[in-house]
This record gives sequence, C-alpha cells and structure tokens, in this order.
Amino acid sequence: MVCDTLGLWMEVVVLPASVPERKGAEEVFWHMAGQEVCAALEVVWADGGFEGRQWQQEIEQKFGFCIEIVKRCDGMEGFEVLPMRWIVERSFGWMNYYRRLSKDYEGHTHIRRAWMLWAMADKMLHTLAPDW
Repeated sequence: MVCDTLGLWMEVVVLPASVPERKGAEEVFWHMAGQEVCAALEVVWADGGFEGRQWQQEIEQKFGFCIEIVKRCDGMEGFEVLPMRWIVERSFGWMNYYRRLSKDYEGHTHIRRAWMLWAMADKMLHTLAPDW
C-alpha cells in the first residue's frame, strides 16, 4: 500500500503473506507505473525492512523516485512515534472501523482489495462531508 501524506491510499495491492516486503513494494510500484500519481512522486518513506542501498537505487532507476528509510534511533527502547511512518499506521487504524476488514473473510485477493478501496472511499467521503 502506498499512501499520501494525509494517509489516503494511492495504490493498494493484496499479496500472499509469503511474498517478501521488497517484492511486494515493487509490485505496488509496478501497479502505479504510468499513472499521473506515480510521476508526481519524489520521495517514498519506508521502514527499515526496505533498507538496502542497491535495492533503493534499482527502485529509483525503474520508477524515478527515491526511497527514504525512516528508522528508530539506535538504543531506543519501547514505543517511539516516528515521523511519517505514523501516517501509514493511522491509515491502517482507520480501516479497523470497517467490520468487513477486521478478519480475512475473502477467498480471493482481488475481492479483499475491492473492500479495502471501498472502505477508503467511504472514509474520504465522511472526511469531506461528516454530517452526510
């Protein structure tokens, strides 16, 4: 999943849990490739699981944006709010309000993705018109 700085999803791809993080990220970027939103991206913030200069350079060459890793400070214990990463976590938190997304009820990934997009559309509509 890629979201903007407001936490609104730009692209969602549902993959099996057996797919490594980096492969999953590349899959999402390929889905975004050629779209206007991808051309507008300059920086993508990611967690420490995506660290690796070679991989980051490959992504930059393929897609034209750079990956910045947001990591915890060395020696930090316990919970720490990290800049920019809390935005993604907040997006996942919003989805907890949707009962259908609380468990994996779907047998197919494309159906799961559709429900996730529906939930985000509902969230955006309620943000724009809360009394509606």
